[in-house]
Amino acid sequence: MVAITYDMEVTSSLPAAKMFKAMVLDADTLIPKIMPQAIKNVEIVEGDGGVGTVKIIHFGEGSQYKSAKHRVEAIDKENLTHTYSIIEGDALAGVLESITYHIKIIPTEDRGCICKNRSIYNTKGEVEINEEKIKEGKEKAMAMFKAIEAYVQANPDY
Repeated sequence: MVAITYDMEVTSSLPAAKMFKAMVLDADTLIPKIMPQAIKNVEIVEGDGGVGTVKIIHFGEGSQYKSAKHRVEAIDKENLTHTYSIIEGDALAGVLESITYHIKIIPTEDRGCICKNRSIYNTKGEVEINEEKIKEGKEKAMAMFKAIEAYVQANPDY
């Protein structure tokens, strides 16, 4: 198995705790509401939302994938960190064992935040990863981040 790591960082004017709430704690209901073309719904099949919870993400009609099984590896509400893995589904394209995402939201002095995301692609054997697919995934993640940010900004009572 080969592990390929990609890092992404994006800043936001939203307070860190508010971004963590939207991006992590409320994501299962918020993203299908604001981006139904990307994610139709999220179904918890095991657990209570905490560590060890297994979910099935049903992608929307705008996605090239049908579903993915996702497991919560770690969540720390105080330090605004979240780790989860995609462990099954067509998003693994038959060449990946799993994809693990580490999210950390860091408050900034201007009351905004920096969102850091590390993605680790664990291949089956010595498989080569298509760089275009990775780039495409990063662009989709950025679009989702911007949509969440815009929703929270437009809904100050959120």
